[in-house]
Amino acid sequence: MNQEIKRAIVIGSGPAGFTAALYLGRANIPPLVFEGQQPGGQLTITTEVENFPGFPEGIDGPALTQKFREQAARFGAEIVTATVDAVDLSARPFKVVVGEETHLAQSLIIATGSSARWLGLPEEDDFHGKGLSACATCDGFFFRDHEIAVVGGGDTAMEEAIYLTNFAKKVTVVHRRDELRASKIMGERAMANEKIEFAWNKTVKKMVGDENGLLEKLILADTQGGEDVELPVTGCFIAIGHIPNTQFLGGQLETDENGYLITRPDVTATGVEGVWACGDVQDHVYRQAISAAGTGCMSAIECERWLGEQDL
Repeated sequence: MNQEIKRAIVIGSGPAGFTAALYLGRANIPPLVFEGQQPGGQLTITTEVENFPGFPEGIDGPALTQKFREQAARFGAEIVTATVDAVDLSARPFKVVVGEETHLAQSLIIATGSSARWLGLPEEDDFHGKGLSACATCDGFFFRDHEIAVVGGGDTAMEEAIYLTNFAKKVTVVHRRDELRASKIMGERAMANEKIEFAWNKTVKKMVGDENGLLEKLILADTQGGEDVELPVTGCFIAIGHIPNTQFLGGQLETDENGYLITRPDVTATGVEGVWACGDVQDHVYRQAISAAGTGCMSAIECERWLGEQDL
């Protein structure tokens, strides 16, 4: 066990974790940051970020992540590329288990984000940033006047489909059943939109690209045993939910029915004193880089004030 007791450990990276680390560093509380298996989180699979303030020409996701990381390091954050396996929140100092090592901390900021649910097709990785996305707000702008698909049948899928009609020529909702799981009002709103069509009882069997590797069409399988059909699209948005990355917590923090960490109203404090949560691990509404950074800032300021109150 590492006997040094850190004042703060940040678990996770991305806009939330690195912003928290930056603010703690500037408050002279340089944290230890475990940035996880996918440093930078979902931004690392986002090719072009055009809606983060300060970058009028846009910036690609990995480059923006690297800037976050460098800024946190500049103010003293110790950043380790490792994944936290478990924590013990039963007493302070908290224990953070990383491989064979156990680290101690007076406070923790959880910024482990969430992972989009993908279809699991073998070719999926080939189309990230080349027509495949899990965020209409992030990437819809790039599909102006295109014909695109949304996969899913819940409220999120309907919201994404409706939003994408602001850009696309046509949106086809691909759903494996013959009725939606979405709420009645969202389903009716989508069905009333003249730009939205539905491919009922269909699943995506294969994604096919053009000679440049850009998505060109989907091969749809019929869940009722009919023949496969081709759907020509240049964009495909997967809207079958996200999975908050909370498994390592072992149920020690309260979550909602979908697994997102619950924080107290108007703050980012969890139900365990000395533990805060920020970014997509506790935000299932906005899921944007800028809102994640905002809650990372909140967590750090709340953590700094708490450490001061504790004379730590």
